[in-house]
Amino acid sequence: MYTIVTGAAGFIGSNLVKALNERGVSDIIAVDNLTKADKYRNLVDCEIADYLDKNEFIDAVAAGEFDGAVDAVLHQGACSDTMEHNGQYMMANNYRYSLELLDFCLDQEVPFLYASSASVYGGGRVFQESREFEAPLNVYGYSKFLFDQVVRRRLAETDFHAQVAGFRYFNVYGPREQHKGRMASVAFHFFNQYQAEGKVKLFEGCDGYGNGEQRRDFVFIDDVVKVNLHFLDQGASGIFNLGTGRAQSFNDVAVATVNACRAAQGEAALSLAELRGRGMIEYIAFPEALKGKYQSYTEADIGLLREAGYEAPFAGVEDGVAAYVKDRLKE
Repeated sequence: MYTIVTGAAGFIGSNLVKALNERGVSDIIAVDNLTKADKYRNLVDCEIADYLDKNEFIDAVAAGEFDGAVDAVLHQGACSDTMEHNGQYMMANNYRYSLELLDFCLDQEVPFLYASSASVYGGGRVFQESREFEAPLNVYGYSKFLFDQVVRRRLAETDFHAQVAGFRYFNVYGPREQHKGRMASVAFHFFNQYQAEGKVKLFEGCDGYGNGEQRRDFVFIDDVVKVNLHFLDQGASGIFNLGTGRAQSFNDVAVATVNACRAAQGEAALSLAELRGRGMIEYIAFPEALKGKYQSYTEADIGLLREAGYEAPFAGVEDGVAAYVKDRLKE
């Protein structure tokens, strides 16, 4: 019996594969699209049973080749580029593909855990898993929103027998995201900037926020993995926010990144004001292309996650970024 991980060479997918390995699970079918071949590096230290291209895999599913052979599907594969303008591609890749896997799992009565996104909330100020708070700002968010709507309808059916759990990821950061380029986390970019230039660059203020004071719910990858595996073990169904429940500013991330780099060199931590005064933090103009399409504030309401039995604490930016920088410095 196999565990299927889609997006297995990607950021969250590869971390899930590694965590499954640490549990002694290696009968894993890794599904991805390696058109961008560098992602393979995320799987080098992982054990899998087989690798399938995403199109090869969905054809095999449709042909019945995996009937009776799957323990669970962890569906992390998606186009996550919020600036992608090809709506036809986005809907085929994120929505229609997910529907086919959902139908397979419901038919086979195997757990289906999938990646949704906080982007479904758009520019709103309330982040609860409820329809009235959902208004995506781009086609990526819409593709995630529309699939969540299907899941809601399926969960309401009286003859529902399989586990289906969707996780609305907020701003995830951590190891194995290097392939994402401009879509990698701000912690990733801040680290690279500081190592290259001795300073980090943040956006100037927008939407009523001061310079670098836009706030997001930044969640460390280790916590994302723990939540997924908890639900895989416990079998709960539903759509859940997956964030820390605490918004922190981009300035917080910048300070944590620089101070973690400084600590590795035996240097003392500095405050935001001190870092700005020394030119280690500077602000750049807010991009025109992002205006009206940018979430200046996110903070997960994790009430439903807690009600479903997940009780572990989440790492704040200070601890999560410090662990991430320590990992990056090993490269």
